[in-house]
Amino acid sequence: MDLTVRINKHFDDSAEVKRHSKATLAQPIADTAMAMAECLRKDGKILCCGNGGSAADSQHFAAELINRFEIERPALAAIALTTDSSVLTSIANDYDYNQIFSKQVRGLGRPGDVLLAISTSGNSVNVVAAIEAAHERNMRVVALTGRDGGKMGTMLKNGDIHICVPTKSTARIQEVHLLSLHCICDGIDHLLYGDK
Repeated sequence: MDLTVRINKHFDDSAEVKRHSKATLAQPIADTAMAMAECLRKDGKILCCGNGGSAADSQHFAAELINRFEIERPALAAIALTTDSSVLTSIANDYDYNQIFSKQVRGLGRPGDVLLAISTSGNSVNVVAAIEAAHERNMRVVALTGRDGGKMGTMLKNGDIHICVPTKSTARIQEVHLLSLHCICDGIDHLLYGDK
């Protein structure tokens, strides 16, 4: 079996999903960059959460803001709620795994902060709970999902933003999520620091 045929198909499929997604996702991605830049201008912060690959994306995004994306600039306030093993395991052990993000949002989130909630299906129970907690704290929510948006897509409020990748393939959704996050980082840098 020639694996290069399968590999070429993955590249082609990924490129096609990205081309197809561009028209529907460009505006919500731009809206997200503007909302996050405004939050950061007002000394707010971005809280990020997700499971598995989406946890990795949360951490990746927070790292790009805290450290830098492509230009030299000051650190920007972002926290990945997926990284503190003592907090995660104590909440999961003492309460419930479904509360691992929501309890952190209630403790760290402030009105005007933004929650970046990532789930390829849009149905991750602990991410849904984090959105509920963010709404309680008067935070804006950016939902990064796929397929039909799942439960997350139905619970967003006025002012929230939904970036929903229009495909069923988890791998393709995750690839577009990463591209979207890079576009958001670039947009934030451009809005806050111009073309350096």
